[in-house]
Amino acid sequence: MITTLKQHYVLLMAILFVTVLQSCNADNKDTPEFPSSLVHFVASPNNPVFSGTGTNTWDSLIRERGYILKEDSLYNLWYTGYRNEDSVKFLGYATSTDGIKWTRFPGNPIYDSAWVEDMSVIKVDSLYYMFAEGRNDIAHLMTSSDKIHWQERGNLDMRLVSGEPIPSGPYGTPTVWKEKDKWYLYYERNDSAVWLATSIDTKVWTNIQDEPVLKKGPEAYDAFAVAMNQIVKFEGRYYGYYHATAFKDWHEWSTNVAVSDDLIHWKKYPNNPIVGNNRSSGILVNDGSVFRLYTMHPEVMLYLPEKVNVSGN
Repeated sequence: MITTLKQHYVLLMAILFVTVLQSCNADNKDTPEFPSSLVHFVASPNNPVFSGTGTNTWDSLIRERGYILKEDSLYNLWYTGYRNEDSVKFLGYATSTDGIKWTRFPGNPIYDSAWVEDMSVIKVDSLYYMFAEGRNDIAHLMTSSDKIHWQERGNLDMRLVSGEPIPSGPYGTPTVWKEKDKWYLYYERNDSAVWLATSIDTKVWTNIQDEPVLKKGPEAYDAFAVAMNQIVKFEGRYYGYYHATAFKDWHEWSTNVAVSDDLIHWKKYPNNPIVGNNRSSGILVNDGSVFRLYTMHPEVMLYLPEKVNVSGN
């Protein structure tokens, strides 16, 4: 009798699991893998909306991935400023009420104790976490309670599946996602591919697998380099916005997108790139009604959904 009850219980749970799975799959089938609102954009007439000063200042030039985080009615922009290619890259901060006209923080640079570029920012409870590249493309973590004053937490401790440290060398463009109690971190090595590591405390990061989760090619647009910029969850799926290049000398970059159901297996958008012409490091921002796309390199450009106009007036 006990065995029979157990068998019925197992059968019932199996039926329930299949039913839920079929329901989830049905929901996904009702939504296109790449909704138009996430992949079809047109350039704003206000471009560029933010750039280097072009004068002899610490942020005469800006570069790589800046990050935009909208909170209530305020757009927050962190960016990397520098004077010339050989100078140290420092962290700047600017704000905007419309995402078009930006005001630099008068106390910039807000962090000049170390090299900061290619940052990814997330707020958890009352604390802001910034994962960024330091000198030599080594990823490190900084935290802040006010978005302006940042405390260095050290280089990220990256491990193979075995628990051994990853081979020596650069690991950069850290892109963070947090779900429940687990942190997910995408990183690249010489822009050759993208790996995924997880952590429960942001102190030790262990690869999900030692093979990349996003590779170059086989199409021409990302044949020579790839790096993740941002993860967005929309209607049950994950979307990874990444930059890539079709050129061996990396002289021009593009913004692209891929989709995943599990954060590990990614399918690239067949019509990539979604923005070309050396406009890269894309960041998607929900303005409260629609998604905007900002490309951050080599200056900040705004792209709006087709048939949507934001005048900035």
